[in-house]
Amino acid sequence: MDFELKTLTRARLCSEKCDALLVLIPQDLSSSGDDPLSALAALAIKSGDLETKPGKLLGAYRTAGIAATRVLLVGADDGSPKNVRTAVNAALGTLKTSNVRRVVISLSALSDLQADAVHAAVVACSEAAYSYTTTKSKATPAKLQQIVIEVSNTAAVKPGFDKGTALVKGIEYAKEWANRPANYATPNLLAGAAKALAKFSKIKVEVLGPKEVAKLGMGSFMAVAQGSAEPLRFIVLRYDGAAKAAAPVVLVGKGITFDTGGISIKPAGEMDEMKFDMCGAASVLGTFRALADLQPALNVVGLIPACENMPSSSAIKPGDVVTSMSGQTIEILNTDAEGRLVLCDALTYAERFKPSAVVDIATLTGACVVALGGVRSGLFSNNDSLAQSLAEAGESSLDLCWRMPLDEDYAEGLKTNFADVANVAGRAGGAVTAAKFLQRFTASFPWAHLDIAGTAWKGGAAKGATGRPVPLLVDYLLGQVPASASAKAPSTSRPARKSKPAAKTRA
Repeated sequence: MDFELKTLTRARLCSEKCDALLVLIPQDLSSSGDDPLSALAALAIKSGDLETKPGKLLGAYRTAGIAATRVLLVGADDGSPKNVRTAVNAALGTLKTSNVRRVVISLSALSDLQADAVHAAVVACSEAAYSYTTTKSKATPAKLQQIVIEVSNTAAVKPGFDKGTALVKGIEYAKEWANRPANYATPNLLAGAAKALAKFSKIKVEVLGPKEVAKLGMGSFMAVAQGSAEPLRFIVLRYDGAAKAAAPVVLVGKGITFDTGGISIKPAGEMDEMKFDMCGAASVLGTFRALADLQPALNVVGLIPACENMPSSSAIKPGDVVTSMSGQTIEILNTDAEGRLVLCDALTYAERFKPSAVVDIATLTGACVVALGGVRSGLFSNNDSLAQSLAEAGESSLDLCWRMPLDEDYAEGLKTNFADVANVAGRAGGAVTAAKFLQRFTASFPWAHLDIAGTAWKGGAAKGATGRPVPLLVDYLLGQVPASASAKAPSTSRPARKSKPAAKTRA
């Protein structure tokens, strides 16, 4: 997908050749202008055929005086990032089954257009830009090839455009690996996806196998992997954008590449969706892909414990006791509560980096889906400042989360007569008790846990990964760049063409 940022006069916009012209119409649209596009918008509003509520549409085909084959007038209300996203999603949604290849999205009618709104418009295009083809014998790539974002002042909004285009690449990378079936996304193949990121500046990747993990004493992680013929992989990514002495942020992504539930086997219905149980890992990979383009001045570490959870004669059994890397013993009462067993060893491993903060991301509990549905991810934290920063990043990125409690009383159910801790505490408050289990391994650093079980993928006819919470994580990380450091990413754009009055920037 080719994105371009461009400034055009209203007359040039009318003469711009494209398959579809999407014009976002604000609630305070000025009726001035005698060009065909302004006249069309004014007439549509005056006649009551177009509402400016977010996502309301009015289409026209081969309109006189307008070079675009299709024109879509789309309500954007006050032009806020949220309403811009809604408008672009609605408009592109109507074009998914068409033969549209080049689309111009005009934002110049929006008064006081901010970089965040341009960022929202670009990211909203990710749904239309991404097409899964990996396991299709006659795959048809997405027909949409180029999106032009038209604004009145490119310089003012270019940071939002650059951030958006980088984020789209990260979201697509996360979606791609999350959508692949388990036989196309084994722990070893997932490690290969991480290694592919090492070609980018400032990113290094190390992959540990069973022998190295055993030497580290990751007994809890190894216990989950022992039921599968696929060997585990422990993936370590590093983005070094700041001084070596600067404490990194550590992201830990749950990488269960397929989850049968183990001996505590899951029901057959919709078990295929358990290929998505590595969406936490995919979000870490996607975040690093975005960092590769953004090049912020900070250090980030990504940790991915990757394995399958399978039932076999060698699989862990309910009642087994294992020893984690931290030395704490764990009674495994339910083998389908395996995500916390791999994460706890990764959290212990994170200590060696002396991190400024650790954030784990996991499709951890069905209980979180019941609590929050698919709108917000669950947020748990032992640090108020970290929790606030993540919540604010969720709001600014439109990738929402909601802070959940961590009262000590919730840990009562994790007590057992046979180990230091049990891995489950019953059905009640399941998302919270899972977080309380993880909290036991985070005493030495500020920690947050994002339960993305409800937000990482969609089921039904729209089945597929969402790429969340890559937008939240990227916004959070960019917010951690020291004020004294230059947070500007190097330009990923192509040289602007020497044509007037159009000013263009491509990404």
